[in-house]
Amino acid sequence: MGRGGRGVRAVSDTSIEITFMYRGVRCRERITLKPTATNLKKAEQHKAAIEHAISIGSFDYSVTFPGSARAAKFAPEASRETMNGYLTRWLEAKKKHVASSTFDGYRKLVTLRLIPALGDIMLVDLKRKAVRDWLDTLEVSNKTLSNIQSCLRSALNDATEEELIELNPLAGWTYSRKSAPPKEDDVDPFSPEEQQAVLGALTGQARNMMQFALWTGLRTSELVALDWGDIDWLRGEMMVSRAMTQASKGRAEVTKTAAGRRSVKLLRPALEALKAQKAHTFLADAEVFQNPRTLERWAGDGPIRKTMWVPAMKKAGVRYRRPYQTRHTYASMMLSAGEHPMWVAKQMGHSDWTMIARVYGRWMPNADNSAGENAVRVFSEQTRLNGASHDGLDCKPHDWRNRNRLGEK
Repeated sequence: MGRGGRGVRAVSDTSIEITFMYRGVRCRERITLKPTATNLKKAEQHKAAIEHAISIGSFDYSVTFPGSARAAKFAPEASRETMNGYLTRWLEAKKKHVASSTFDGYRKLVTLRLIPALGDIMLVDLKRKAVRDWLDTLEVSNKTLSNIQSCLRSALNDATEEELIELNPLAGWTYSRKSAPPKEDDVDPFSPEEQQAVLGALTGQARNMMQFALWTGLRTSELVALDWGDIDWLRGEMMVSRAMTQASKGRAEVTKTAAGRRSVKLLRPALEALKAQKAHTFLADAEVFQNPRTLERWAGDGPIRKTMWVPAMKKAGVRYRRPYQTRHTYASMMLSAGEHPMWVAKQMGHSDWTMIARVYGRWMPNADNSAGENAVRVFSEQTRLNGASHDGLDCKPHDWRNRNRLGEK
């Protein structure tokens, strides 16, 4: 086998062969060293280091012998797995751990976007540049770009945790383009006249649900998941904690965010709609709103549009908008009336009011002509009193606060 049976031998004037066992296979590899006594000793030490790495499971054939034809045989399974194979496995595993609506979003992104574009690339060979070059060809919004990257980043994070790849190429990086101007009809609330026209075109359960939606701002998925047990009649509130999408196939699921699980104040028109709805579903003590045709819980916004929404828009002669505009209508009404943006945000299930200000800012009232007068009155009084004190009057600088509290002049 070579030098004293140590698995090292000279094979030419310029190379030494090392023999070792790996995964039950006898492997012979050459290293470029002149076979002197010193170099043979070094080769023995190198072989010993290889065998130690094998014993502790850290040996990487392709790193130690990058030019070896045998390295491909011992390559990790991940290096022979394409993005297609990995993403398919990842998607199936995710199905057990995320909400149905989230999984449906992942499924669409993986099958319609990621696999067609990146499926033939080996998992270990995926580079940020390949992702960036592909994203740059897509004619989609920055929101869609963000959704695609979020899905892919999550999948690659899991691959990193499984030690299939060393680093996530998308870690700490996001591709985006300059946003196009927002479409004016993204937020398109119903005017009071349009609301009355639509409500006048509806009767029974359909009218009750429409009025309730306009005055609570619930998402459609939250509206159809609402049960009578969620209503607190004494407090005049309802608890929103579940949502039901078409992807959930008739099964209510916990809302995605903590802010989405909230208590919503029931304003008078919403309470009136609930009281009218009692005659239809209250005794069953289950869902609040039903499809009038089937007398069962709505299965999502698709049946609502087909059964109730589109016919009502046509009958009322109102320009068509999707059902989600009832939520936008609620926000615009509250803000136009001067309700505090933070209160509106909590009612609608947002963690803060920055989104409210960004999306609905045009409905927030401008300052009136008297804006700023209170500040002038209070702080000009402070200036006057401080000046009087310096003129020898017996008045401490902070007295204006106490006087103002007591209503003194």
